[in-house]
Parts: sequence; structure tokens; C-alpha cells
Amino acid sequence: MGDHTHGWAAAPGAAERARSVLAAAWSCTVTAEGTREELVGAHTVTEDGRVLLDVPDDGALLAAAICAPRGEPSAVLEFADVAPVPVRDRVRSRVWIAGWFSVEGARLALRPSRVVLRRPSGALMVGADEFAAAAPDPLAGAEARLLTHLADCHADAVDRLTRLVDPESLQGVVRVRPLAVDRHGLTLRIERARTDGDVRLPFHAPADDVSQLTERMHVLLSQAAAASCPRPLQRQRADGDG
Repeated sequence: MGDHTHGWAAAPGAAERARSVLAAAWSCTVTAEGTREELVGAHTVTEDGRVLLDVPDDGALLAAAICAPRGEPSAVLEFADVAPVPVRDRVRSRVWIAGWFSVEGARLALRPSRVVLRRPSGALMVGADEFAAAAPDPLAGAEARLLTHLADCHADAVDRLTRLVDPESLQGVVRVRPLAVDRHGLTLRIERARTDGDVRLPFHAPADDVSQLTERMHVLLSQAAAASCPRPLQRQRADGDG
């Protein structure tokens, strides 16, 4: 059987999205026992979902963990998912993880008890077991490089992909930028003079690595080449060129 246009409509689940945010984020904010610190390049996530933090030996966080009356202080970690391509409202989502700290050698280990993923569409609760069992999107680590390359070097391709967008969504458009990509699809940010919206272009099948992503993008571009140019975008080009 051949591939069907946009036959694969799946999207990452909340737990996978949360794990992907942590996999790609470079910094996090930690609040524990009245102490609040910004850590950069200091976190890793174990296979069982614990978050390990490299903290200074003389820092307040380690002192709070060691001196906590119950031995395991509560803490909240906050991670921001920031779009790598300059767009309005660049924070695509945030993840809050509440749990309990323990000291493991020179590291602090947070055992999650509650995970919250907040996106523009609303907040979603993720169970601790679900978070532990999920894996990050296989493209999460490469997403920033891929989107930046697409925006900077292939703006014409982004332009062609708008042929797959409902023309009504392009009314008043002033700019279209690649906002996100995961194994299931590409998301475009449609910016208008005063508002914006996001449009998702699902792949026909999931992409598990960059080489598969390249093939999926080629399929989208082939579909776009066979589609007619949306009239609102045609008018905008004509006005701009005039």
C-alpha cells in the first residue's frame, strides 16, 4: 500500500512532550526550602525519570538538602521550552516538576511526585509513573539546529509549505516561520499584524532520526508543489511586490 497524504495524524503525548522539554532545555529554575536558583547546563534525566542536578558544593541548594529536618526537602523545578527561531511569544511551553530531593554524591536527585506541562492551549497533569516511562522525542536534541537551518537557509521551502495550509488561516498573514518539529510533524507559526496562530503539518509516518525527517520533509514539499497557492498569500505577495 502506498503512503496517504497526511495519513499519520499522531502527536506527542503530554509525558513525551515534558521529557522532550527537559532533553532540550539548557537551564532550569529550582525552588527549595525558601531558596531559588537558576542553574545552567546542570541537569540530566535518568531512565526512571529522576532529575539529577549538578550543584556547587558551597551552594544553598545542597545545604538545604543536607540540613532539611525531614532529610528530603520538597522542591520545584521549572523548565521553559523556547522556540529557537525568533517569533512572537517564543516560549512554547513550560514544565513544572514537584518532588523530593535526595543527595547522591555531589548531585541532588529529584524524585518527581507531580509534573505539569503548560502550553498555550492549557495545562496538563502528567503522572509521575507516566513521566518516568516516557522517552523524549528522538529529534529533541537536534530540533534547534534543524529549525534554524530551515528558517535561515530555506525560507522558500517554508513559503511553499503554506500551500498546505487552509487559506482562511492565511488571511492577513505578514510572516510564516517554522515553530517546532518532532517525529510526528512540523508546526508553522502564522503571524498577522496583531495576532498569530499555529498550524501543524503532520508527517505521513513518524521520523525516528534526522535522515527519516529529511524524507518526511521532502514528502510535504512534494505535496505542497502539487497544491495550488492560497489566494490570500498571493495577494500579499502582489501587494508587497508592488
